[in-house]
Amino acid sequence: MLVVPQALAQAVPAPQTMIPAPPQLAAKSWILMDADSGRVLAEHNADERLPPASLTKLMTAYLVERELDRGNIKPSDTVPISERAWRTGGSKMFIEVDTLVAVEDLLQGIIVVSGNDASVAMAEHLAGGERPFADLMNQHATRLGMHNTHYVNATGLPDENHFSSARDLLLLSQHIINDYPAHYATYAQKEYAYGGIKQPNRNRLLWRDASVDGLKTGWTEEAGYCLVASAKRDEMRLISVVMGTESEEARAQETQKLLSYGFRYFETLKLYEQGAVLNTPRIWGGEKNELRVGVDDDVQMTVPRARNDQLTARLDIRADIEAPIQAGDNVGVMEVRLGDEVVGERPLVALESIEEGGLFKRLFDQVRRFFSNLIAGWFD
Repeated sequence: MLVVPQALAQAVPAPQTMIPAPPQLAAKSWILMDADSGRVLAEHNADERLPPASLTKLMTAYLVERELDRGNIKPSDTVPISERAWRTGGSKMFIEVDTLVAVEDLLQGIIVVSGNDASVAMAEHLAGGERPFADLMNQHATRLGMHNTHYVNATGLPDENHFSSARDLLLLSQHIINDYPAHYATYAQKEYAYGGIKQPNRNRLLWRDASVDGLKTGWTEEAGYCLVASAKRDEMRLISVVMGTESEEARAQETQKLLSYGFRYFETLKLYEQGAVLNTPRIWGGEKNELRVGVDDDVQMTVPRARNDQLTARLDIRADIEAPIQAGDNVGVMEVRLGDEVVGERPLVALESIEEGGLFKRLFDQVRRFFSNLIAGWFD
């Protein structure tokens, strides 16, 4: 069954926009994706395993946010600072050994000023040490589908067995934004002061582009200058990852090229809202004769600008649906096309539960179903 997406029912076709090839960047690897639809708009060497430097701390922060969200720790909990955490080299929050620091302060130290000392302190607090914490990081990387990632530490300090990829870091960033939105504002914080020492966020785009609100920078000699960024304009959010540029300025400029390309030439449309009734097929042997069918989440698609009039959706609903059925049960697939290209598929689910009807209703439906199938067979 072909249907017209809700968002396009009143749409007026606009003049065709020509879409250029994605920009080529002065970087080793990059990727650009719409955060809501999941459509990748540009990529280059996105699965290459590279040293992630301080982009590692995205996973460190993610696990802290996960524990906060689950109530296993509180922002006000204090963490004892070990000599090992205090001595960790590289960028620092400048916490002092044998002091107690609140979890909320350490999380800001990890995200805003990329504190290696804060990262080790939280690893010790959550897992008893940095090595067991790295094991926990790897377990969650596997859970999230980060197939080209392996962690050895919580900081990103160089190790030949410590690596990630642009696509994996993109996926992790999408989870940070969507899974724990209450903590996301920290990634837009421009500076942080602790112990009388104020330090700026190294993400230069936070000052240059008001739509940019995260996420994290990274640098080591092995990794080069890296940046994971996200920006939201109107209702469209993009995430970009750029790895292996030659300077702080280069990573900012190359990231801006990707974001500008995405916002200029693409748009994200909400085609259907969660719970929208898309069809009411016959259900046999139930208390009711029709089943409300739809989607269990918003359906959003990213398409080239001014081509929304070419979007169509086709519903492939399972034949001969029988009661009982529970709300959320899969009953088919919705295929979304842009012209002849399939741009997305979503499961169709039952939007209600329907129990079996009484004995007489079930027998009556069996007879009707038999003759319905018989008549349909004559016309095949």
